[in-house]
Amino acid sequence: MYEIFADLHVHIGRSENNKPIKITAAKSLNFANIAKECVNRKGINVVGIIDCASPYVIEDIENFLNQGDAYEIQDGGIIYKDKVCIILGSEIETSEINEYGKTGSAHNLCYFPSLRDIKEFSKEMSNHISNITLSSQRADISAYQLIDIVEKYNGILVPAHAFTPHKSFYGNCTDRLEKIFKEKYSRIPAIELGLSSDTFLADTISELESKTFLTNSDAHSLPKIAREYNKILVGDISFKEILKALKKEDGRKIVANYGLDPKLGKYHRTYCEVCEKNIEGIAPVTKCDTCDSRNITMGVFDRIEMIKDKPITKSPEDRPPYYYQIPLTFIPGLGNKTIDKLLNKFETEMNILHKLSHDDIEAVVGDKIATNIINAREGKVQIQAGGGGIYGHIQVNN
Repeated sequence: MYEIFADLHVHIGRSENNKPIKITAAKSLNFANIAKECVNRKGINVVGIIDCASPYVIEDIENFLNQGDAYEIQDGGIIYKDKVCIILGSEIETSEINEYGKTGSAHNLCYFPSLRDIKEFSKEMSNHISNITLSSQRADISAYQLIDIVEKYNGILVPAHAFTPHKSFYGNCTDRLEKIFKEKYSRIPAIELGLSSDTFLADTISELESKTFLTNSDAHSLPKIAREYNKILVGDISFKEILKALKKEDGRKIVANYGLDPKLGKYHRTYCEVCEKNIEGIAPVTKCDTCDSRNITMGVFDRIEMIKDKPITKSPEDRPPYYYQIPLTFIPGLGNKTIDKLLNKFETEMNILHKLSHDDIEAVVGDKIATNIINAREGKVQIQAGGGGIYGHIQVNN
């Protein structure tokens, strides 16, 4: 048994032949480049690529396997250069109607052990999605129906960024997941917290006590991979081992969640669309304190305050620690050239963020930047909360 790093939510921007997959993602995000980024720069051992149901991406995966540096394994997943396991996934948007008749939509992460499984899933979902080649397309079915299709092809379903105001279950569909999944709720092993929430906020909702929490990047560009990630105790790197960890079976488990301080997320506080500013009042904020408008984007923090049923945050005893993680791209003074210099010397971002001393870093980029990195690691930062689709900002105390 050993510990590995995993980021299970990474998008593909374009296929190898330049076909659009995730419109809002970078063109450089293709299947091969993600694998190389995880090995060469990020130090991630398991990566979930969640646009693999697109026929264009399936073609890329087949070509990738034919090149000889990668191979499928019996326990599920694709091993690249014997260093990273790629889990094949698909993000599906479902159509939901709550108990009051209000409609909403939510994203679901669906993971599969083999290329054959996701190919069959893609064929069936093409009957429910108007354009199966694109990422995160809306299906004409609910999550209650989707989970049966996913399991038909040996997959699992995980609610994505569960609290964000757009395209999430708690954000715009329901105040309880069990109302959506009903008797199938126990078949969901985990939820993804999203950038604007954390363990401490999510554990104010009692129905989540039995669920594993995942912290993933939802990367739309190569540098954003491992912006959030999980440390997992496994026997090897495979789909089977990751599934055991999510279910807390045979000693496998999530050891730690590494995520942004939720204030850095794009939707932490409620945002007034008229005044174009965060509303910093006592949560939950439901209207602007300046113009009185209710034309707002509800913040994750405010939404959780509205629907929580535990007045004091108390996590289950087996809940792993949540460590606030500030990636290199968020740290003041670190541009692309400086990051490249650090990576050329120290190989991966994981090494820089977790292992290196101030003196090691200072020798490459000087005292000021080294101090910024160490202070960010130790939580010595001030944060201006994000909202309305705008990331929060940090200031490092020197």
